[in-house]
Amino acid sequence: MLDRATVDALFPSDLPEPEHWERRYPPRALPEGAKVTRIGPSPTGFMHIGGVYVGIIDSDVAQHSGGTYLVRVEDTDQSREVAGAVEQFDRAFEYFAIQPDEAGDSGAYGPYHQSQRSEIYLTYVREMLRRGRAYPCFATKDELAEITSAQQAAKLPTGYYGRWAIWRDADPAEVQAKLDAGEPYVVRFRAEAGPQDRVHYTDAIRGELEHEANRNDAVILKSSDQPLRLPTYHFAHAVDDHLMRVNLVIRGEEWISSVPLHLQLFEALGFDQVEYAHIAPLMKQQGGSRRKLSKRKDPEASVDFYVEAGYPSEAVRYYLRGLANGRLAELPLEQALAEPIRLAECGVAGPLVDLVKLEDISADHIATLSGETIVEAVSAWAATHDPDLVAVLDADRDLALRALSVERDGVENPRKDLRKWSDFRPVYGFFFPQLFAVVDDPADERLGGLDPELVRTLAADFADGYQPLEDPQEWFGQIRELAARHGFARNAKEFKKDPDAYPGSIREASQLVRVALTGSTRSPDLASVARALGSDEVLRRVRALAA
Repeated sequence: MLDRATVDALFPSDLPEPEHWERRYPPRALPEGAKVTRIGPSPTGFMHIGGVYVGIIDSDVAQHSGGTYLVRVEDTDQSREVAGAVEQFDRAFEYFAIQPDEAGDSGAYGPYHQSQRSEIYLTYVREMLRRGRAYPCFATKDELAEITSAQQAAKLPTGYYGRWAIWRDADPAEVQAKLDAGEPYVVRFRAEAGPQDRVHYTDAIRGELEHEANRNDAVILKSSDQPLRLPTYHFAHAVDDHLMRVNLVIRGEEWISSVPLHLQLFEALGFDQVEYAHIAPLMKQQGGSRRKLSKRKDPEASVDFYVEAGYPSEAVRYYLRGLANGRLAELPLEQALAEPIRLAECGVAGPLVDLVKLEDISADHIATLSGETIVEAVSAWAATHDPDLVAVLDADRDLALRALSVERDGVENPRKDLRKWSDFRPVYGFFFPQLFAVVDDPADERLGGLDPELVRTLAADFADGYQPLEDPQEWFGQIRELAARHGFARNAKEFKKDPDAYPGSIREASQLVRVALTGSTRSPDLASVARALGSDEVLRRVRALAA
């Protein structure tokens, strides 16, 4: 164990004592039972939808307990930081309405970026060294590799422990000599568990858990030859959770194996232990098996997938909340968003992400929204992802509202072909002259193979006698009369009996008008479409085929 003077010489002379930080970050004045939760995204990559999933649970548990939810950016691994990742976190939290109570520059327990808290960590590393719970380690990369190789050859667990921890009980004079020579070193935690020791704790989701105690002397402060002395995640999270007064850590199950070390660090630092809740990961069905949803393999694993496609935030939150607690999936959307998530009801098997199910939920939700709300939402989404569409909607908002009313307003089962905001252009784009390419080729294959001259004749005849009738049956009667005048069969059955006697059936005649108005062989009710377009636009489109 190094003497205090040697330890203190390793740190700035004006480094505060632990009491300074304890006073600066006092216990929170919160009601009994309130939970302080946090999510700690790392900017070494872009956010996984699982991060939003955990964030939703974090936010909900804090809110319903009268507590606080915070975001702490865990950026101690700056060599792997990805440009733009932090900004993406902010966009994701805003889009999915899980803005934290504290983050960035807002909150009394910051800074909320670990890279800005180095002085705090150094205080507690120094304290660990003073009390002999940590020590400097000068082992080189080559020496560590040799240790690992020897352990593997002996079929022993790899790590820096026991007799393999070559600097754990080094002679203080040898340590001082290395320090005087300016040799780079890391600071390691002195683990005190034996081979047979076990750790027991209660997980808020999984109940009583037991693991082998940590024996590894983990690095808690990175190498002294780095320009910014930062701790490892393990040490930083213990200090931060204590000083930010976090009392419930909700995180992915991949962290379960780290709990023994984390509990040792809390004990060594003299901090109260936090409660842990380990969430099962989101899964994907692949053939007959399941695997974790992967950002490398699965586009839907990325948060940006949902934002760029324009899935309504409410629909995604409803879906994810239903994955967390199955009972919420049985409730109406508004009620499910208001009901609390219960950790005890979170399963230990990873829930499957099913995009088909999500799209159905999204379509059901959009079908309940007013035209005004949809136009606003589409415009907000398009401002970033389809700017040309914004100009179209701004130029003819009334047409957009008329288009959205087709088979939606005043009907028992409204259309549900709008599943996300990016669907607006392919589903409703044909209503807008700026987005619609008129069909002007009478030989177009969408017209069902009708003779081009007959197509021109039918189009001209329909346009010459067109009336913007309000009653749908009367409106469609114009097509029936057109078909009859030109010798079309009254129905497909009649045409099938004697195809040589007719140029087609009423189906082919109506298809001509449908393709002329919508550019597609499938569309909403034609009378409603025509009413939304207005007579001038109907005639412009039909006459393009007659030219």
